[in-house]
Order: sequence, then C-alpha cells, then structure tokens
Amino acid sequence: MTSALEHLVTGAWLESQDPGDRKFLEIGDLELESGQVITSARLAYQTWGELNAEKSNAILVNHAMTGWSDVPGWWPSMVGPGAPLDSDKYFIICPNVIGGCQGSTGPSTIAPDGKPWGSRFPSVNIRDLVEAEVRLADAFGIKRWVLSLGPSLGGMRSLEWAIQYPERVGAICTIGSSAVATGDQIGGFSIQIRAIKSDSFYNGGDYYSQERGPIEGMGIARRIAHLTYRTEGEMDVRFGRELQGDDTGRFAVESYLDHQAQKLAKRFDANTYIALTEAMVSHDVGRDRGGVAAALGTVRVPTLVVSIDTDRLFPPRLQEEIVELVPSAEPLATISSPFGHDGFLIEVEEVGNLVRRAVELGLSSKH
Repeated sequence: MTSALEHLVTGAWLESQDPGDRKFLEIGDLELESGQVITSARLAYQTWGELNAEKSNAILVNHAMTGWSDVPGWWPSMVGPGAPLDSDKYFIICPNVIGGCQGSTGPSTIAPDGKPWGSRFPSVNIRDLVEAEVRLADAFGIKRWVLSLGPSLGGMRSLEWAIQYPERVGAICTIGSSAVATGDQIGGFSIQIRAIKSDSFYNGGDYYSQERGPIEGMGIARRIAHLTYRTEGEMDVRFGRELQGDDTGRFAVESYLDHQAQKLAKRFDANTYIALTEAMVSHDVGRDRGGVAAALGTVRVPTLVVSIDTDRLFPPRLQEEIVELVPSAEPLATISSPFGHDGFLIEVEEVGNLVRRAVELGLSSKH
C-alpha cells in the first residue's frame, strides 16, 4: 500500500462524515438465525422515485458484496428517469446490508455500550440479511415488491426472498449468482479471510482505536478477489507482461491490482469484508429445507436468472442449476462479456434490457 494509507484504520462510514443521500432506519433488536441478537440495529438506505398511495410500485435492489446503498455509484445507468429501474414510475430502494459499513450496523459501528462492535459482532448469513430487509419493507408499509433483484451477493438475497417470502415479491432477478456456495468459492474466500486476519494490525478484529487497521491484509484479499472478478484473457490482453514504466519495477497488472486495493481501502472495512464473505460462504438455500433441489422446487415466483458467459467466480453452470430446478424460472439469459463476473457492472445496455424484462415479469405476475 502507498504511504497515503499508512494511517488509515477503516474506510467505513463514520458518524462525523456527511451521509449524503443516505437515510437511516432503526429496525430494533435483530435476532439472527443463530439465536444471537444484534441490539439496536440500523439500516442505511437510499431511494429514488416516489412510493404511490397503494405502496405497490416498490422495487428492491440488493447490492453485491462490496457495493452499498448508492446504486448509481456502483451500477451506472440502471436507476433514474427513463432508466431500466425508472424512477418516474417506480419507488426504488437499496439498503446497505446488516454487517456492512457505510451506515448500516456492522462491526465498525458503535454498539450500545459505546464501543465499536469489532470482534463481538455476531456472524450473519444471507437469511439474516433478508430478515433485516423485511423490517425495512414493513417500515414503509410495502407488502409486496414489484421486483427484488441483485448481482452476486444481491442475487443470493433475491433468491432467498422468493423462498422465504414468496407472497411479498412479484418477481426476482438474480445476476451472476448461485443457490449454494461451491467448494471452489469457499476455498478462494477462505484465503481472502486469512489474508486479513494475518495482518499484524488486525488485533483479533478490535483495531478501531489503533492508528492503523489491517489495510494491507484487506488489500491482498481484494487483489485475490479481483482476479476472480475478471478473466484470464482480459488480463493478458490488457496487461500481458508489460512493465508499469515507473521506478517501482512492477508489472502493469500489479499496478492495476494495487489501485483496486487502494480504492476499496478508502470506502470499506476489513471486518465487514470478513463478515460478508463468511455470509457468502454459508449460502445454501437447501439448508434445513431438504436440499437445494427441494428448496428451489418450491419457488413459484417468476424468476429471471442471468448468467455471464466468462464468469469464473460464478460460472454459468450455477445459474443453469437454478433455472433447471425452479419451476417458475424463465429460460436462462446469458450476457456475453470479456469482463467475467464484473460484466454485470460493465455491460450496462445488455443488463439494462434484462432488468426491464424482469420489471415486466413483476408487473404481470399473478402468483
């Protein structure tokens, strides 16, 4: 990491900073599936458009792991007047997940005793994240979303909405996601977690009072992750064996990965990285439901599943499995992209067309 980050503890949103367009909802004590309780939980969220009198025009956007509530900030061209998620017609809301940073209750926020949660923050899973979103819907009086959609981690949550609360979603759309974490994913995720915990500044997760946090460890985790977000071909064509051309002696691809790590350090928290990665590791829609096939077989919500043909983190076979096992699934929609998993962020026109289609499914749903 560069010297500019030497004294950085966390990139989590701090109370002293301007929240911008974020709003905050106190959702009370949140009992987790494990039986543990997050006391006085809070969700940060952002909205676009107006909720109609019948409260029937709401769309839920579920962000990816290192996303946040500002959808235009991480998903360009997707929300706004005339956009695929049209704010002239719909009320679009994106909550930042429990366990996250940027304003929602997570490891970096202050617990009721006046100290950061830190190592005391309980483990959360995908179902817990959805339960917090149910509290958000209830607070707005939204009985049924037109659509619940999201990429990656967000797609996991959308799928859980269809299984746990089918009466509360008109349709769902999962993009580059899965019904269960694979062994390959778990292996890669576990190495990223170990990188953070091995940082000498990690201090068992209680680093918030230090002059420096585990920024280097999180940077290594991000570099590993980013290689899985892109493709081998792109890295070779874009960078090959070219040197950066400065006095560092780095290859250009090393400089690129350094840049990605530094960007994340300025807006994210290492404990949140661990918490949400572990939530993805634990993802299994079939747990305590008779297995994946049994769980997906109960879905009657119109389901649009989107695959990215070069995705090596969530390969297309994982989306094919959802389509095969969900009775109400549309035919698999495949995006062709040279950018791998990150294709959902880059191929905005193609993704936008599919999002419009998903909205129509939700509007016409009779389930």
